[in-house]
Amino acid sequence: MLRVAVVGSGPSGCYTAQSLVQQDAEVRVDVLDRLPCPYGLVRYGVAPDHEKIKSLQGALRTVLEHERVRFLGGVPVGPGGVPADLLRRLYHAVVYCVGAAADRRLGVPGEDLPGSWPATEFVSWYSAHPDAADGGYVRGARTAVVVGMGNVAVDVVRILARGAAELSGTDMPEAALRALAAGRVREIHMVGRRGPSQARFTTKELRELGALPDTEVLADPAEAALDPAYRDPSALPAAARRNVEVVRGWAAAASGAVTGRPGRATRRIRLRFHLRPVELLARAGRVGAVRFERTVPDGDGGVTGTGRYEEIEAQLVLRSVGYRGVAPQGLPFDTANGTVPHLAGRVVRAGAVVPGVYVAGWIKRGPTGVIGTNRPCAKETVTSLLADAGLLAGADVPGGDPLTALRAEGVEPVEWAGWRAIERAEAELGAALGRTVVKLPDWESLLTAARAGSR
Repeated sequence: MLRVAVVGSGPSGCYTAQSLVQQDAEVRVDVLDRLPCPYGLVRYGVAPDHEKIKSLQGALRTVLEHERVRFLGGVPVGPGGVPADLLRRLYHAVVYCVGAAADRRLGVPGEDLPGSWPATEFVSWYSAHPDAADGGYVRGARTAVVVGMGNVAVDVVRILARGAAELSGTDMPEAALRALAAGRVREIHMVGRRGPSQARFTTKELRELGALPDTEVLADPAEAALDPAYRDPSALPAAARRNVEVVRGWAAAASGAVTGRPGRATRRIRLRFHLRPVELLARAGRVGAVRFERTVPDGDGGVTGTGRYEEIEAQLVLRSVGYRGVAPQGLPFDTANGTVPHLAGRVVRAGAVVPGVYVAGWIKRGPTGVIGTNRPCAKETVTSLLADAGLLAGADVPGGDPLTALRAEGVEPVEWAGWRAIERAEAELGAALGRTVVKLPDWESLLTAARAGSR
């Protein structure tokens, strides 16, 4: 019987556990997570108003409730937690599904001014991640600039533009809801260095901006037209062509060809293209504007600067230019790509496979694809692991429950009963506030609820 540790309980970790128990009738899987709550970015990265995507938690729950799968939350692996080499000794195999936890940087002067934040920190705050701090994101801000053209950028734009009444029916933590309700952000610029045909957002996400009440969406027709594919989108893939068509509609509104709701909307979203950030400018000790250089296509799919510049006022800047993996303790790491070198999921060091250590998800392939992309990725890794089963089963793994050894390290995991207690506490909090479910936003309240459910 193989005993496998899966590090990470997001989609890639859950799909790895699911594939293991489906393909091997005797394998036992412990799914470990640093947080006391499962589901990874489905819980802490999907916007609270995206109920359909968040409902994926139901499918992941089924995996974690399987009789041969055990969830162990509150178990950090690496510095300050369970040493990676101990984990390797306790299990026949360890699969790291730890995602890409760091943000890519712009690399421009002023990036770290007060009021400039990675978009993921803003997302963590309104998603009640226990490590998130209230940075006063919207306090005193009238205009926001969101740098990036992916789905995360669209999410944060949408949350900034939504009213409190629309968000009160979500599981957003109460403090974030109140702060957004009191905020005065009325103008939001979403800015990309390339054209609309090269943007990474999906059409569904993009169209949601146009459905926001009391909000006007505009695109600059001259900027959009710098993209050759914008002028003739017929040769584009279907998804990119749909994006261009949506932008065309908003560009027409901006040029006056479509009246829409001119002057009556309380909030305005502006889509800006072919602008590359070169500096964040300070005003009164914090960010006050972003300086951009105009770009044009270089003929090879990229862009080049023109030497022409523009400043956009902003008291809030959210940088959404991608994720980056962080090296797991004891594993080789490709710093250029932010991934762990592997061969079909088997970790590789200096050209040789590391026995019993595997990767799946973003730490394996980089931050690409959608949630469903993790399923075939996990299956490939599990196929490799089970092909190695004969070798793995012969490893000198101690008998008994690994939980005993974890507790000896001073770790008291949150088991499934503790997680269910957190869910009940969040439902009770929602009822007390006259809302539905409201997330517990900090370590103390999460662990207090988990311990109450474990007694």
